[in-house]
Amino acid sequence: MPTDLTPAEADLEAPRPDEAPAGNSAADRVSGLDALELGPKKEKGNLGPRIWRNTWPKLLAVVIVIAAWQAVVLSEWKPAYVLPGPETVFTDLAGLITTASFWDGIQLTLTRALTGFLFAVILGTVIGAAVARFAPLRAAIGSLITGLQTMPSIMWFPLAILLFQISESAIMFVVIIGATPSVANGLISGIDYVPRTWLRVGQVLGMKGLAKYRHLILPASLPSFISGLKQGWAFSWRSLMAGELLVIVPGALSIGVRMQQARELNEASLVICYIIVVLVIGILIDVLFNAADNALRKRWGLTGD
Repeated sequence: MPTDLTPAEADLEAPRPDEAPAGNSAADRVSGLDALELGPKKEKGNLGPRIWRNTWPKLLAVVIVIAAWQAVVLSEWKPAYVLPGPETVFTDLAGLITTASFWDGIQLTLTRALTGFLFAVILGTVIGAAVARFAPLRAAIGSLITGLQTMPSIMWFPLAILLFQISESAIMFVVIIGATPSVANGLISGIDYVPRTWLRVGQVLGMKGLAKYRHLILPASLPSFISGLKQGWAFSWRSLMAGELLVIVPGALSIGVRMQQARELNEASLVICYIIVVLVIGILIDVLFNAADNALRKRWGLTGD
């Protein structure tokens, strides 16, 4: 306030008691409450030490596994043509990844995996939201969803082959039905653990129907939902690998098909190479899910980092 104002002018410039200060609107107050609920945004430290801190345990685990593998080979428990050593396998793997056909197989397998998983996420989200919303529906199929989740995916392949013959549809059918229950259960669990207070607040604010799910229930259930997505991906990936070994579509040289061909030709080194490839892809996808989960937990103030 300028210092050269007269007392009367200063009195006119002063805020009235019935006037709310700037930035004290209802929206600002809600934002302030949200900021209290969420975790503070912390300054990021040096990137190099953080990467090393997260990487060295994984490198140590790899070294231990390779050392144990080499020890088993040196014990001559199995002949070298049945169980080759790490040097032979990694040499063959280095040559394998330089071929264009190898990356074509990777692309085909990942396309199948992502397509099936996307359909499973859509279907599982719809089913999970419906089951969590309607009590009679939960009573009818709630236990069925859990039962389907625990069923081995390989049990679906005879039916899939009868329905779709040897085709891409047979593989997609098993991938989708293997992942959907996990996604649905993750969402159901997340909705079940939404605090009742939040639901009452949403009701007071007039949230109904889709708006209630869009702005309140789904954001609050995200931690459990992400866990369900992660588990759903694991089921879809396992189902896909089983499908590519059992349902060999002519002309589709995926990772599973190439691994099966290597087994038929008694090329143990290539079989282990493809096992390593599948393992690495699974680990990389898991890292992405963990990054999303950690970011969400930090945002909600659930970690001490």
